[in-house]
Amino acid sequence: MTKKFAELRNNMSPEARADVARRVEEAHEEMLLHELRHVMGLSQKELAEILHVQQPAIAKMERRTDMYISTLRSHIEAMGGELEITARFPDGTVKITNFSQL
Repeated sequence: MTKKFAELRNNMSPEARADVARRVEEAHEEMLLHELRHVMGLSQKELAEILHVQQPAIAKMERRTDMYISTLRSHIEAMGGELEITARFPDGTVKITNFSQL
């Protein structure tokens, strides 16, 4: 017999529920580009139309491990987001603003 998720969750300890919530939040903090596009409800074809490129260009870009910041920025903005570049150091975090006018 299968159980509903709500029933399983209700039987979890508060600590276990908090752990699950933390893991879900972490999963949303780090994503590959194709995962982000999927979460935003866009197909490669739809994103290609927004960016005025062909669908294979989107597929190629999502596989890249290195790209121009301007390319990444336009990809993120086409999904309705805003790109920020942040440097993290042991003693603090700094937002890099050189690229904000691209």
